[in-house]
Amino acid sequence: MARPARPPADTPDSDLSRFVDLIRSTIPPIHPAGLPFVGAGLGVAALGGRKRWLRTAGLTAAGACAAFFRHPSRTPPSRPGVVVAPADGQVTLIDEAVPPPELNLSDQPLPRISIFMSVFDAHVQRAPVAGEVVTVKYKRGLFLSADKDEASEDNERNSIWLRTESGHDVAATQIAGLLARRIVCNTHPGETLELGQTYGLIRFGSRLDTYLPVGSAIEVEIGQRAVCGETVLAELPPAPTAEPQR
Repeated sequence: MARPARPPADTPDSDLSRFVDLIRSTIPPIHPAGLPFVGAGLGVAALGGRKRWLRTAGLTAAGACAAFFRHPSRTPPSRPGVVVAPADGQVTLIDEAVPPPELNLSDQPLPRISIFMSVFDAHVQRAPVAGEVVTVKYKRGLFLSADKDEASEDNERNSIWLRTESGHDVAATQIAGLLARRIVCNTHPGETLELGQTYGLIRFGSRLDTYLPVGSAIEVEIGQRAVCGETVLAELPPAPTAEPQR
């Protein structure tokens, strides 16, 4: 009678694989936009030679940049018809406002949710809904503190307009802040984004405004912490119906 097969014994390779998986799950990867900054810090440390203070400064800068540009893994909700947070941070404003005029989305006020990112938050941006990218528009502007109300209108910004499969229009605006000097957007009109898919980053700043269809049910409160790609900001209204032809 054949003996039951024994499970394979652990090998050094399997132990190493588990250790690597543990590191990956604990230490998030770095967004590609941050690699030059991390590399610059390591370069300073390498060139420091016997100057301990210079090596320390370089390694500290590299570590700070690696933390700032971290790109943690996120799992979007499976519930249909929801809008997720496009950024980590604190919900600082819930109101109604006209979307950025350069989008040509609407000249009527729409529900708006603003998320403020501190320097300690991950600064990648993710798609608040799944859908087709209709428009991407960049506008030069000022670099006021992003927590000010006028920052939405006056600051440098980049806006995307997404249209869901059900016909809902949602806009997300990356807004530079007092320390932010570079907005990165890696999507273009005609592309399709999945819910929670990374599409951009703001270097060293600062605020994300999300514009929702009228009738959306807001599910967050001012002061609440939002997790990019996971926190549900709102539930979309019923799918719009086409007007009957006359």
